[in-house]
Amino acid sequence: MSRPNILFLFSDEHSYRCLSLLEGQTGEPVQTPVLDGLAKHGSFFSSAYCQSPLCTPSRICLLTGRSPMTGGGWGNGSYLKPEIPTVASAFADAGYATCLVGKMHLGGANQMAGFANRPYGDLTGGAGHQRDPLSVREGGFEMRSRTADAGLTEIPESVLQEQVIVRETVAYLREQTAAEPDRPWFLCASFSRPHFPLTAPRRFLDKYWPEGITPPKVGRTGDTASHPMTVGMAKGFRTEEVSEQEMMKARAAYFACVDYLDEILGDLLHLMERSGLLENTVVVYTTDHGEMAGEHGMWWKNSWHEAAARVPLIVQTPSQRSGESSGARLDTPVSLADLFPTLCGLANIAAPDGLEGRDLSKAVTTGTEPPAEPVFVDNPLPRWGKGSEHRLVRLGKYKFVRFRGMTPHLLFDLEADPLEQRNLLVNGTEEEMATGRQLKALVDSSWDFDAAEGQRRKDEAELRRNALAEGARRHGNCYRMPDGRIVVADTPLYDPRVVEL
Repeated sequence: MSRPNILFLFSDEHSYRCLSLLEGQTGEPVQTPVLDGLAKHGSFFSSAYCQSPLCTPSRICLLTGRSPMTGGGWGNGSYLKPEIPTVASAFADAGYATCLVGKMHLGGANQMAGFANRPYGDLTGGAGHQRDPLSVREGGFEMRSRTADAGLTEIPESVLQEQVIVRETVAYLREQTAAEPDRPWFLCASFSRPHFPLTAPRRFLDKYWPEGITPPKVGRTGDTASHPMTVGMAKGFRTEEVSEQEMMKARAAYFACVDYLDEILGDLLHLMERSGLLENTVVVYTTDHGEMAGEHGMWWKNSWHEAAARVPLIVQTPSQRSGESSGARLDTPVSLADLFPTLCGLANIAAPDGLEGRDLSKAVTTGTEPPAEPVFVDNPLPRWGKGSEHRLVRLGKYKFVRFRGMTPHLLFDLEADPLEQRNLLVNGTEEEMATGRQLKALVDSSWDFDAAEGQRRKDEAELRRNALAEGARRHGNCYRMPDGRIVVADTPLYDPRVVEL
């Protein structure tokens, strides 16, 4: 499998629970046959975690293979530093043709992120979520509208951004392969769904609403129900204002978005297979973070909860796809920090210095569990109140959360308590409390909250150096024309020329 192509399928806000291959207490009743197929005939990492459960920080960390501290992914206002190598630039340096199609939610001037081509997406830093026109007219993504406006999409399906990403991906790969048939390629197709707006075509919504939707796995219960961060998060996201019916309809719409994305991925893979583009191609699927979807009485992300920090991760090699080698479910906790070095390992190219993950390519190709190592997830901003910054570490069956200034810290046994109801630091055994002290020592030795704040303030002070040109407007989805011009893609939706009423 020397120098295979890489197809990196990336989504936004996909809860690890929302794969139909999962059953019982773990999974939700979604229908994802395409992703199930990739997992069955690939390597499915069942306990993968993002590095920071918020859009821009997670993407910066994933692209650079670094933590927020060293990569600069602090919050949604952070910029990707041009001096740090990305996974795209590493593959370009190795001779790959590189392309990014779709959303990447990057601020600042470094919109290419190391990719040589970017024909469509949020090219001006406007985070192209393609909002439904009615919500735009009534004020956009106001916090309460995210669940209140869940339902059918108002946008013709043929122009939904997922459809455009499929067309632009196939068009680029067909042209690139025709021009340079012997040159390998690395392409990231980055989709917005199932991120809000929680709207989908009718055939998906009707499966769940008004019949067929299930309540969250867990409500606002357990030892953390009144934790200071829980209270701050509920207030910030205004989740206590969401009624039971609104919550259930929003869950139905979220599930519909998951199913729609799965269908879109199937369309893309079918077109690629028909064009011979999968013959020597590694296919990767993951997302930037999860979605609470009503669990613990919460919505969205930016939290330590499993539903926010844990993500689906699938890597499928050509030999697994053909049946020459078998797929495997790997349960050892891993991080999206591992993806950069793993892809380098699968492609047999040199990884740059400074990466903080590990190469899991042997685990992928052999189906053997990698050694257990600590997996870290960082929330380095005090978004949910003073002292709410925290670092999570997952090691084996235990998950520990250390807050900068809030108490209590948290320790869960995820095998015995997958819904995170019992804080073992409050009512655990002496052995469990000793484990908590060991994990706290591990966090304290690996993350300095004061130093992190200092680095964050330094990075924020330098943002102007990497900012967009003064006066530049941020638009949503755009096309990059062959002559280099960037034009707004969704003008007919938001500024239409109406010829008949």
